[in-house]
Order: sequence, then C-alpha cells, then structure tokens
Amino acid sequence: QVQLVESGGGLVQAGGSLRLSCVASGRSFNSYSMGWFRQAPGKEREFVAVVHWSSGGTYYTDSVKGRFTISRDNGKDTVYLQMNSLKPEDTGVYYCAATLSRRLTSASEYNYWGQGTQVTVSS
Repeated sequence: QVQLVESGGGLVQAGGSLRLSCVASGRSFNSYSMGWFRQAPGKEREFVAVVHWSSGGTYYTDSVKGRFTISRDNGKDTVYLQMNSLKPEDTGVYYCAATLSRRLTSASEYNYWGQGTQVTVSS
C-alpha cells in the first residue's frame, strides 16, 4: 500500500510558476514509476508527466513540454512537478499517482492516487 499526499497548488497569474510536491508513505516507493495527471472542470483526467522508477527517464504530454519538469527524490520519497510559464489552460486539479505498469501514460494503469491539489492560472 502506498499513500500519496500532494501540496503546492494555488492561484497564479499567467506566466508564473508553481512547484507541486507529492510525498509518499508506505512500502517500496522506489519501485514505482510516478506520474502527474490533471483534471479540468467538465473534462476527463489527462496525463501530464511521468518519471520512471529505475531509469529516472521522463516523459511529458506535448502541451507542457519545455515548461514543466518532473523529478523525484527517492531519499525523501517525494516527486515534484515544477511548472513554469503557466497558462490558463493549465488550470485544474493535479494528482500524483504511482504505478508498477509499463503503460505510463494511462490513468487506468495507476494503482495509487493522491487527493489532488488545485492549480488555478488567471489570465
């Protein structure tokens, strides 16, 4: 069992930055690939970024490439999402999630989820 708690969301103007954190507790954090997803009002949850459990390799959805950076600190059982040059369309609830699957962009493959943190970008 893995418990995930996100923090760092808030209200920011377009062009601003936020850093989200997700602290994991439970077992074997290092064995899980960690992803960030987001959900805007009236829309489905969508993949944002993922960091692989062993290689540390990262992958991003096209709309955030060059603006967002995902990273993990296994010593602190924490994964981060640095978000720069934020746009109003980045608004939503951001969730971190953990998976043992190789299908890293599919929400259905993630076993554990945090409660989410709200990010609002004003224009």
